[in-house]
Amino acid sequence: MDEPQTSLPTTKVARAARFAKTGLSVGANYVKHYAKRAVGAASTTDDLHAANAAELYGALSEMKGSVLKVAQMLAMEKNLLPAAYADQFAKAQYSTPPLSGPLVVKAFRDAFGKSPYQLFDEFEPEARQAASIGQVHFARKDGKALAVKVQYPGVAASIKSDINLVKPIALRVMGLNEAQVRPYLEEVETRLLEETDYALELRRGQEIAARCAALPHLEFPAYYPEFSTARILTMDWLPGQHLKEFLATNPPQEVRNQLGQALWDFYQFQFNTLHQLHADPHPGNFLLRAENGGTLAVLDFGCVKDVPADVTQLFTDLLAADTLADEARLAALLTEAGVLRPTDAPAMRTLYLRTMRVSLELVGRPFRQATFDFGDPAYLAALYALGDDLMADPELRKQREPRGSEHFIYLNRTYVGLFALLTELGAAIKTHLVVA
Repeated sequence: MDEPQTSLPTTKVARAARFAKTGLSVGANYVKHYAKRAVGAASTTDDLHAANAAELYGALSEMKGSVLKVAQMLAMEKNLLPAAYADQFAKAQYSTPPLSGPLVVKAFRDAFGKSPYQLFDEFEPEARQAASIGQVHFARKDGKALAVKVQYPGVAASIKSDINLVKPIALRVMGLNEAQVRPYLEEVETRLLEETDYALELRRGQEIAARCAALPHLEFPAYYPEFSTARILTMDWLPGQHLKEFLATNPPQEVRNQLGQALWDFYQFQFNTLHQLHADPHPGNFLLRAENGGTLAVLDFGCVKDVPADVTQLFTDLLAADTLADEARLAALLTEAGVLRPTDAPAMRTLYLRTMRVSLELVGRPFRQATFDFGDPAYLAALYALGDDLMADPELRKQREPRGSEHFIYLNRTYVGLFALLTELGAAIKTHLVVA
């Protein structure tokens, strides 16, 4: 893990200054790149991306909070960024520079009036994992192994200012005005703020674990309210490995399938029964082990998307085979979803219908089959290729205004993340709930 971080920019001015410093460094990298090329020296675009990605990740990991969380989200979209950026940002899923021991002790004294060494029988001052919102320490109390998540200072307060800092630049680049993107920004801001409320995460983790208790091959940590606050969260330390480390053990296909089935069943039960989703399905939030044929531990209920019942029904109906075969029904559902509008010109209406039919056919394919083999990487590759094709379509590029329900931001993120996990795991699963 990187060297501990002894300070954190928390004020609006300090964070803006850190952004500005990064902008100057990125600009200098461009100057160096073109200067080298002008004199015939070797300097590739890949070199430029690598230098800028390292510079940008260094700034984001120092700032932590919402800007690093967004980088983590972007890393899940494999084809959205050049490889150098995706590789750097993926570090936010597992490990960023941790806070130093004195800052951790201060967080405990602020929360409990005691140091962690007074609260626990054993407490490791060095974080085992450090990510975008907080870092995790190993502790022990009465012989029980515990994971103690400590939130970085100032993260909650910085979210609004970070969004306001980046928003004008993003709107200018995309050619949009604030009114057009307000519902989407509010959705993202709400989820990010919820992730900083550890009391909410504790309650959601307990509730979802209790309601999913009958699902096989899943494991959830118990939480300890007496050692938890709005900024510190204590739970069981569960055994297992993150996906990359687990796959390095070369687990047999039957174990991969059982773990994949547990993942699929967990998400389908949440969506169809709980009308909620653990909406942060990146590899750092799961622990896998081969025990009992494959056991999956689910961590981190900070990002949970409540899905209204009408949105659940709309999402399900859009993926159904009979919808794709009935243009009038598809048009009605897309109008309900806010993708089509009564004022659309015929050519635009045709464009969106054609685009959405192709997209929904591909995205919904696993739901319309009794079994699905995610072990074939061609499916996920086709999803990413479709995204590339849509972004490159000249007619779609003209339609800059975002459309569709803001609820679909985290629905899409969740299922793309789930599909990526299942593909990397190489699992063949039974879908059980086939969309007719």
